[in-house]
Amino acid sequence: MILQNRIDFKGIIVAENCNPNGDPISANNPRQDYEGYGEMSDVCLKRKIRNRFQDMGFEILYVSDDKADDGYHSIKQRVDAHKPLHDLLSSKKGDMEDAKKLACEKWIDVRTFGMVIASKAITSLGVRGPVSITMAHSLEPVDIKWMHITKSLNTEGPEGRESSTMGAKRMVAKGVYVFTGSIYPQLAERTGYSEEDAELLKKALSTLFVNDASAARPSGSIDIDRLYWWKHNCRIGQYSPLKVFHSVEVLPSERYPYYTVDENLLEDLECQIVDTKNYCLEA
Repeated sequence: MILQNRIDFKGIIVAENCNPNGDPISANNPRQDYEGYGEMSDVCLKRKIRNRFQDMGFEILYVSDDKADDGYHSIKQRVDAHKPLHDLLSSKKGDMEDAKKLACEKWIDVRTFGMVIASKAITSLGVRGPVSITMAHSLEPVDIKWMHITKSLNTEGPEGRESSTMGAKRMVAKGVYVFTGSIYPQLAERTGYSEEDAELLKKALSTLFVNDASAARPSGSIDIDRLYWWKHNCRIGQYSPLKVFHSVEVLPSERYPYYTVDENLLEDLECQIVDTKNYCLEA
């Protein structure tokens, strides 16, 4: 069943001694704004959601190189392998609405976030997804720690000696990051986004950092600690997203989990605090 009512959500991420989201143009330092507050880009969050969809067994179009398990290594290869879609995109007379429908039916990330595909026959094929997610911002300026390390590049140097160089790891000592998002039924109609898809997104968000451990984010160093999920009783929503998000104020604290919550939940608006501790959430 196509999603009928607007949904809003708010997530709280707790990080300790890790790099939540490196900035590629700043030597992969943890992202910060000009005032020192930590940031995680919306692209980073969507990447992790896509990975969770893939872990659940669903097909996605935008697969990261290290998780490509379908035999394809580019978006073009995946689109070309979908013959009905490839034929429509290759023809100047192809019905682009049919092409959008085929893409949304096959790939869950397309009907969730949308897509843009360019081809030789058309300028571009754009799909606007119903799910909108903000960047995650820390409650306070974050303290970036440096650790110098020795990196071995070659087993043997030019004179038979091991070649190594100095490097550095950069990490956030501690930080609490908050992000928000909404799902709009007006756009869900266009992509075929269903009530079941919304439940899958909730599962993906509540297990956002499962299978995400790395040298930058060691196991246990970052997690989504709390997720609020509001479901309205109408298409446009009972309250504006801004009012909904401000009904839950997240305040910094010195003790773990380094935040407290001031809840002033809105009247007649259903609010679910999603269990983010139980990882046995299979699709």
